[in-house]
Amino acid sequence: MSDIVIDRQAAIDDQHLPSQAQLTQWVGDVLAGHPDDPRRELTIRFVDADESQTLNRDYRGKDKPTNVLSFPFENPPGMALPLLGDLVICHAVVAREAEEQHKTLAHHYAHMVIHGTLHLLGYDHMDDDEAEAMEQCERVLLAALGIADPYAT
Repeated sequence: MSDIVIDRQAAIDDQHLPSQAQLTQWVGDVLAGHPDDPRRELTIRFVDADESQTLNRDYRGKDKPTNVLSFPFENPPGMALPLLGDLVICHAVVAREAEEQHKTLAHHYAHMVIHGTLHLLGYDHMDDDEAEAMEQCERVLLAALGIADPYAT
């Protein structure tokens, strides 16, 4: 999907962050399942634990860093912009989770980007039915990339 525009921002210096090509592939895989949605632009910002914690506290009321935060863009009335929103990903949390869960860092990043992009599209996991629908989308998308089910026990 060449029409995807990702503003990749790194507020940290780490050579282990996903490349622009990886981000475009993962986001493109999600958006391919939503061909009628014209929104194709987003920002993905990689941050440290302090910035993640501040944002998580200020926007979600949880005073700790988290793996990914999703901020969907809301079009002003009467304007149709192609903006999907922003993902903020904390490298320290993703790296720690990957190690704890015995996953490669790239596979866990793929999961976090796919998960966050689904949130930007309106998916949620606040109740069991929503969670199952969202997790099933993630499983299918990750399997197509050769990545194991992240929810398998």
